[in-house]
Amino acid sequence: MGTLAWLIIPVVAVLVAAVWAAWAQRAPKATGDPASLAEHRRFMAAMERTTAGKAAPGERSGR
Repeated sequence: MGTLAWLIIPVVAVLVAAVWAAWAQRAPKATGDPASLAEHRRFMAAMERTTAGKAAPGERSGR
């Protein structure tokens, strides 16, 4: 029984690796250009909001 358990462990590992490899090789979902552009605009707006009006560390304002 112990030998069977030691045989099952690598078999299960191979099956898990095969499932993961199949999942990793799948084609990515295509996002259209408008969706990608809208996402980029949201990102840029968020970056401007978080950094607007703040000086960089070590920078003095007014000079």
